[in-house]
Amino acid sequence: MPRRATTSEAPENVAVKKEKIRVKEERQKTKGKQRAPAVEEEEEQQGEDQDAEGEDEDAEGDQEEGEGQESGSPRGSKRVRVNGEGDSVPSASGSQLRQRLPKVKTLPRDTDGYIPGSIVRIQLHNFVTYDYVQFRPGPYLNMILGPNGTGKSSIACAIALGLNFPPAILGRATDLNSFVKNGFDTGYIEIELKSPKGRANLIIRRNLSSTSNSSTFSLNGASATGTEIKQKMLELNVQVGNLCSFLPQDKVSEFAAMSPQQLLRETQRAAGDENLTNWHDTLISAGKDLKQMLQIIKGEEDSLKQMIERNEGIERDVQRYHERQKIEHTIELLNVLIPVAEYRGIREQYLQIRATQRKLHAKVQKLKDKNAPAHALLKKMEGNHKHAEKEGDNLKKATQAKFRKLQEQHKASEKLDRDAEGIVESLSTLKQEERERVKQIKTLEHDVAKCVAELEKPPPDNLGTKEALNDEKKQIHLERMDVVERRGELDARLRECIEKKVGLEGNRSRAHGDLKKQDDADVQKLQMMSRWDKDTHDTIIWLRNHKHLFKMEVFETPFMCLTVRDRRYTNAVEACFNGNQLKSFIAQCQEDCDTLNHHINDEGALGRKARVTTWFRPLQENTLLPPPMSREELAELHFDGYAIDYVDYPAGMSWFLTKDINLHRTAVALNGGKVNVNKAMEYVARPGQYHAGGANFINGETLNIVTRSRYGRKAIANMTRDVQRARNLIVPTIDPEIKQRLDEMIRTTSQEIEMCDSEKTAINKEIEKVMEVDKGFQARMKSVEARKEAIVREEQRVGTAKAKLARNQKKLTDLRNKPSAEHERVDLKRKLLKITKKRVQHAKEYTDLVHAIVAEQTEYTRTALKYLQIGANKGALQALCNKKDERYQTTLAEFQEINKAFTRVKEESKEILNRSRATLQAASEEIRNEYHALEDVRLQYDHDLENAKQNGLPLPDSSNVEIRTADALQAELETQQAKLEMGLNTNAGVVEQYEKRKRDIEQLEQTIADRKKRSDKVETDIKNARDNWQPALEKLVASIGEKFSAAFDRIGCAGEIRISQHEDYEKWAIDILVKFRDSEKLQLLTAHRQSGGERSLTTILYLMSLTEEARAPFSLVDEINQGMDQRAERVVHNSMVNVTCKADSAQYFLITPKLLPDLSYHERMKILCVNNGEWLPEERNLGKMMDMIDGYVESVSNAGRDRGQNAM
Repeated sequence: MPRRATTSEAPENVAVKKEKIRVKEERQKTKGKQRAPAVEEEEEQQGEDQDAEGEDEDAEGDQEEGEGQESGSPRGSKRVRVNGEGDSVPSASGSQLRQRLPKVKTLPRDTDGYIPGSIVRIQLHNFVTYDYVQFRPGPYLNMILGPNGTGKSSIACAIALGLNFPPAILGRATDLNSFVKNGFDTGYIEIELKSPKGRANLIIRRNLSSTSNSSTFSLNGASATGTEIKQKMLELNVQVGNLCSFLPQDKVSEFAAMSPQQLLRETQRAAGDENLTNWHDTLISAGKDLKQMLQIIKGEEDSLKQMIERNEGIERDVQRYHERQKIEHTIELLNVLIPVAEYRGIREQYLQIRATQRKLHAKVQKLKDKNAPAHALLKKMEGNHKHAEKEGDNLKKATQAKFRKLQEQHKASEKLDRDAEGIVESLSTLKQEERERVKQIKTLEHDVAKCVAELEKPPPDNLGTKEALNDEKKQIHLERMDVVERRGELDARLRECIEKKVGLEGNRSRAHGDLKKQDDADVQKLQMMSRWDKDTHDTIIWLRNHKHLFKMEVFETPFMCLTVRDRRYTNAVEACFNGNQLKSFIAQCQEDCDTLNHHINDEGALGRKARVTTWFRPLQENTLLPPPMSREELAELHFDGYAIDYVDYPAGMSWFLTKDINLHRTAVALNGGKVNVNKAMEYVARPGQYHAGGANFINGETLNIVTRSRYGRKAIANMTRDVQRARNLIVPTIDPEIKQRLDEMIRTTSQEIEMCDSEKTAINKEIEKVMEVDKGFQARMKSVEARKEAIVREEQRVGTAKAKLARNQKKLTDLRNKPSAEHERVDLKRKLLKITKKRVQHAKEYTDLVHAIVAEQTEYTRTALKYLQIGANKGALQALCNKKDERYQTTLAEFQEINKAFTRVKEESKEILNRSRATLQAASEEIRNEYHALEDVRLQYDHDLENAKQNGLPLPDSSNVEIRTADALQAELETQQAKLEMGLNTNAGVVEQYEKRKRDIEQLEQTIADRKKRSDKVETDIKNARDNWQPALEKLVASIGEKFSAAFDRIGCAGEIRISQHEDYEKWAIDILVKFRDSEKLQLLTAHRQSGGERSLTTILYLMSLTEEARAPFSLVDEINQGMDQRAERVVHNSMVNVTCKADSAQYFLITPKLLPDLSYHERMKILCVNNGEWLPEERNLGKMMDMIDGYVESVSNAGRDRGQNAM
């Protein structure tokens, strides 16, 4: 049978109805127009987790409260609230309360008592535990009661889901289909909301399906979208997503865990001015914008300052550059003006010289015409004189040619004479040569006979032939073959034996080396590290091979470098380290640490991606904590010493072992039974100047981690754990199996080596025997070789004799065939006769040449006399002409001199003019324009000056005219060039950089000015928003805090609400501070500090305090009273009734599984009892309590009337 849940309503008596009528009349008399809150979009706020212990340190202190207690609380003496310093202050009187906020929060209440947006009716079908239910909550406090599991919290789920809020806000299932009752495919939620006055109520239905997470909506019977439903919720300001307005059972803990920032946001949304959230959002966004702007402005101002400083730094260079440019411009202009000035000066000189030259030229021409006849005769004589001179030169050249031929004939005759002398000498030596030839013939004939005798000499006896000797040699080889093969076999066996011995000795050496390595601690540690962490092992090897990359020594891991002196302390020392610390590489400077990280962790120097731990901290010994106990105190407590006393380590690792590992602060006692642990805790927990106290110590097999709280009473805590057996800092003994294997290998190889030596000795003996047999064969082979060599020597003797005989015979034949001396004498005489004839011919030619030379010399003498006569006549005539032309010559000389000057000046003027034009053409456009302007002024000045001179007028003004001479301009040029040379040359790029940066500075200044204007506007917006937001927020928090503090006063505790301000508006927060015991001060409410009951009590009191200020049309809390004691629950209930049943209170839902007896009750309350069971009636609407009471009263009345009638 399906289970059905029903609700029942508490009976309303006549007093309740009268109260409703009175409330309606009072509402109609309310003056003023209520404001409707602005529609706010629901936001999901995620706050930052904060350390609650760090935020309320100012609320803690050591002062105990014992004064200022007041009576009147249920406990007789209530805990009064404290001020910001945690001191006790009396409760505020009514005159001291802050100004109350106006109560116009929600839309106007209708005549039926409901505020628009409040829930009028709820109907559920196949929802969670419900088959079907429908009930109508009241406009004020609705208390939903029922045992656990009956479906009270399902009503909260129905409200949230039915109004299109996500399942996540419930803290339960996140899938919609999980809310459909088991065994059913569909279900729905129908909620009727109160609409503004004069409008029909909103009936919202959400249809659910067990097979899908999707759902559909209907609004007043018509299909609607989720967006439309959400828009309606915004219009009615329904805030189901706000924990301050809607607190489901599974979200109670989240309220206490809510960050103070989240609490502020949710409080603003739930209560106070409807613009609080908008103002706050404006402040947050504008504050971020302003902060970003100010950062940008600061950065740009810094950049501007740097740019200005840089430009100021090079401004002098730029000034020098411009001065240099000006000088260069002046020099360029002067280079144009100087040739012009030089041309102007040279032209004046040219005109003067030209006039003089023309005048002298006319005078010379006149004198020349007067002396022309005498000069004509002189010219004729000069022609005759030259003809005679030429004729004499020709005769002289002909005579010289004949003299050269004469010398050639003489030389040829002398050569023939020397040849004749040679032939005569040869005739005289011809007899001696004949005697020498005969002598040589006799010698050669004797040598030929000797060679023939040598060839006829017979060879030695028993010499044999080469073929016979080769056959004998082959026979010896065949006989010796067996001996050679035996020797080869023995050599192979010997070589194999030696190689085997060498291999065995190598194996034995390697075994000895491996055994030695097993005893090497470093190798053992490397092996252990390789098994533990391959990356760290490979990094150790890499570090040893790359020490040159580091500035200082980088220490290998403590696992490698650390040695425990006394092995008894190995377990204790290793307990001070964790795995990463044992594998850390310790650097002594940041540069080395970065280098190691770069190569290993970043660049993959190991050939793969690796990660190793590196450590470096700057050495600051003043920050090192001292040992917690003195040596005397260690001895007093029976400690052996500190852990650092029992380890050996490199000096550079000391900072790591003390700063990071705290070996100097960890006391060790091997005999833990003698240590007084409590006293040791007190000693090590003593606070110091720079620390709160606490350290570690080891007693026996236990590690004690002692800490002292920084808050409250600063209690000492000790956490212990067992000291594990050391696995890393011990050097393991050699593996017995490996040692046995190596020893066996050494023994076996030694035995095999001895066997090889024995075998080698036996083989050598056999080789000696074979060698004795082989000696006979070798002797026979030597005899054959000796006879073979004798045959070769005999062949060489015969061959040498034959060759010598052939040579001598050839020489003898040549000498015998040589011509005779008489024949040669006849030939020489014939050659001598021929030479004599040639000498006679040369003598005849020589005589002819001599006669010709004599004749030509005579003719040359006659011509020379003629030349001299003509020259004398010409000289006399020349003297006469010179006498006549003396005036002409003087004038001509003057003309020639002036003509030279004229030609020179003319050439100079042309050269200067061309140079001037070239200079002007090569000049820049600016220089040419400036020159033309100056030249125009100068031409006008020259014209005016000429006109003034001709007409006797005053001379024109020359102050603005360039009239300097070339020398003056040249002096000015030299001056400017000297200035240019003295000035430093500035790079044009610096000037370009200066000008660019100057433009950037102007642009950046304008940008900064614009940004400052925008930042000023944002600051104004922030000020305006804060001027609106902060007073409204302070009034809201003050009002809530007043009620919150009063509620805590009523239960004998203390509570306050404060605004925590921050320069970042996003970090503004509401701090809830509470105290529940006399011995403590106000503490911040957190999810960890207070108990569950204390958090629940604080939550409900805050929500109650917020209720009167709320803008939401309804609020809900689910099982908030769980964990409260009876006193607190009773006080909270009574306070809630008073708050939520006021005439201006909004609708409120309180879900609870239990209630105390004799609680306060108000006529505006409505109690909904949820019943559930197997035997509920099938008919609907039977659960309405008022109908049941009315039916019961009516039946009793009818029964009474029936009895009366029967009695009558």
